[in-house]
Amino acid sequence: MHNEHKMKLFACRSSRPLAEKIARSLNIELGKSDVLTFSDGEFQPSFNESVRGATVFIVQSTFPPVDNLFELLLMIDAAKRASAHTVIAVMPYFGWARQDRKDKPRVSIGAKLVANILHAAGCDRVMTCDLHADQIQGFFDFPVDHIYASNIFLPYLRGLNIENLAIAAPDMGGAKRANAYARYLQCPVIVCHKSRERANVVGSITAIGDVAGKNVVIVDDMIDTAGTLTKAANVLKEMGALSVRACATHAVFSGSAYERIADSALEEVIVTDTIPLSADPEKDKSKITVLSVADTFANIIDKVYNYEPISDSFIF
Repeated sequence: MHNEHKMKLFACRSSRPLAEKIARSLNIELGKSDVLTFSDGEFQPSFNESVRGATVFIVQSTFPPVDNLFELLLMIDAAKRASAHTVIAVMPYFGWARQDRKDKPRVSIGAKLVANILHAAGCDRVMTCDLHADQIQGFFDFPVDHIYASNIFLPYLRGLNIENLAIAAPDMGGAKRANAYARYLQCPVIVCHKSRERANVVGSITAIGDVAGKNVVIVDDMIDTAGTLTKAANVLKEMGALSVRACATHAVFSGSAYERIADSALEEVIVTDTIPLSADPEKDKSKITVLSVADTFANIIDKVYNYEPISDSFIF
């Protein structure tokens, strides 16, 4: 069924490289847009072509700074005011997702607030990848297409032909994901248990499961400071693991993450391009392998645009 509303794909500034790959995969031109920046730091995005009656896809991951989220909101607003028929936010990395509940008194639920703001800006649909918590989909009052990077990671891991493979969760919260990977790869699961001293600071880690003689792959949704990950990798190695790799969708890599990874027992860290790696040539990226989510997103965009079912695009 052909859609009578023309498809247009645009990029905000920080996700432009990924948007260009998605456009190539879709075999379309990336739409023309500009951002006017004022001397006080305020900015105003604008479309340099008509979007009237179009189905507009805007690509932007909302990693820090907060300008990235705000630029997306302004682009959505601009598209709505320019009479776009439908505006779809393609947010490979959905920021603020760790604030998905009140885990202590008097805190915000940032993920819900972001969902409300996107709705207020005029967004009709969101496409994202590996949300920090699946239930965040319920924070939205419009459709959410939640893509799993397992589509990309599992074929890669299978292609490595690792013997004595074991999948590890870096903490109790990641046990469900680790179990799904292990089921697919038909290998055992190891669960790491950590006690946190405070946010971003890990106390001690213990591993539950048979570690000795295994080639371990730790799976997670994101790597932020890499504190938990590198500590877990070092503990697994001490417990007799032959090798330790990591697979994580979102390479947040804040603070000393690059240095920690370089100095750790990790052999390889496999991430996607939902967030671009640091452009700093001083950062040691030798252990990092980047797999692209571009084709996966292009496939989902094409199906959503043509009103085709997307359920067969998910491994889990």
